[in-house]
Amino acid sequence: MPPWPAPERAVNPLSRFLRHYLLALQFFTRVPVTGRLADWVGFSPAMLRASAAHFPGVGWLVGVVVGAVFFGLLWGLPPVAAAPWVAAVGATVAGVCMTGAFHEDGLADLCDGLGGSADRARALEIMKDSRIGSFGAIALVLALLAKVALLALLAQTDALRAVAVLFMAQVVSRGTPLLLIFSMAHVGDAAGSKSKPLADSLSAGALFAGGLWTALALLLVAGLYPAAPWWSGLLGAVLAAAWMRRWLMRRLQGFTGDGLGATQQLSELLFYLGFALALSPAS
Repeated sequence: MPPWPAPERAVNPLSRFLRHYLLALQFFTRVPVTGRLADWVGFSPAMLRASAAHFPGVGWLVGVVVGAVFFGLLWGLPPVAAAPWVAAVGATVAGVCMTGAFHEDGLADLCDGLGGSADRARALEIMKDSRIGSFGAIALVLALLAKVALLALLAQTDALRAVAVLFMAQVVSRGTPLLLIFSMAHVGDAAGSKSKPLADSLSAGALFAGGLWTALALLLVAGLYPAAPWWSGLLGAVLAAAWMRRWLMRRLQGFTGDGLGATQQLSELLFYLGFALALSPAS
């Protein structure tokens, strides 16, 4: 008997859960799922569609790692005014390294496509170009600057709470794209798309599972900081997803992989902004 069970034999719920989670981790991060472990996980388009339920679960791992970097730098740096900014840059770099800039690339491509042409077919063609244009570069720079500035601001109000906000934002921002997959059709060249396996509609069960990942994260952070305005961060992320859905429907009549990446980035930013705006002066 082989040391790892063949994928088709791993049919019990726990094995299925682990395989789908690891597949999501393999697809959306640079965490190595290789060798015999990858053989056990297996792959099929149906499995990858099912793994969409665990996108917010991927946010748990990213949030823990990036939050640890953020906390470590805030704790280890001298207590000077620049320390939160250095920690915010370090956390952002850690996030980009862990995900391979997967979502940032989607943001840049979407802005290049929709900014480069009003024609739907031409916009989709531009998005497939691996080169970055002026619209994409501007969007990427502004998004990274906004992320660093908001994290630094939150760290100056309460360093430990800022770590919890960072963690929660990673989870929530990976849940909001599920709303687009569930409610929209995939558009463009599915055969060459990053989101090809997600082109079919998301099941209600997968959407519920993604919501469960998010709810558990909310229970965790709300238990640590019950008086914090988590509702405001959630509202910001949902509004970001709603705006992205409206924009994509108007311009493309559906979603693309780049649109999902851009939704994650905008949801993360508006989670930070929404939370920050709800803080009282006494905080």
